[in-house]
Amino acid sequence: MKSGKVFIFSAPSGSGKTTVVRHLLSVFPELTFSISATTRAPRGEEKDAKDYYFISLDDFKNRISNDEFVEHEEVYEGLFYGTLKSEIERIWSEGKHVVLDVDVQGGISLKNYFAEKAVSVFVCPPSVECLEQRLRDRATDSEEAIKERVAKAAEEMPFGDQFDIRLVNEDLQIALANAEKLVKEAIA
Repeated sequence: MKSGKVFIFSAPSGSGKTTVVRHLLSVFPELTFSISATTRAPRGEEKDAKDYYFISLDDFKNRISNDEFVEHEEVYEGLFYGTLKSEIERIWSEGKHVVLDVDVQGGISLKNYFAEKAVSVFVCPPSVECLEQRLRDRATDSEEAIKERVAKAAEEMPFGDQFDIRLVNEDLQIALANAEKLVKEAIA
């Protein structure tokens, strides 16, 4: 395989996207997770070239100038995230398909960039109200954080129509089975 598929998973925060991606990576050995680059510092036990490629702001900007990114975004002033072309090439050179876990805007950019090689999946809760209840039930976020995440999710939900597949995560086991089915069909 000279170049494989690119599976792009995007979602409003708290929709279960990372759970779906981790499941698929555990089931399909032919999938490899694409490591993003960032200018932020590592958190906790994060390791360079495993969790992210941690690079300086100057290096990131130089790589932008050298057209080394498939996509990149300045999330906050001086805080960049992006997908390196070299990372995609590394995965394809191993004969694998790429899996990307990105925000909604990044997902749309990547879908446009990879065109027919891309399978873009928008993971979403059945409703914004359902997402809010899940966040409250988890009891891991402050009230302010919950309100921010719910407001952002409400803004992002309409973008689901710009993805190839809308994967509704109402029941996790059903969502995981549906995700497996879509990957099997795409790589068959």
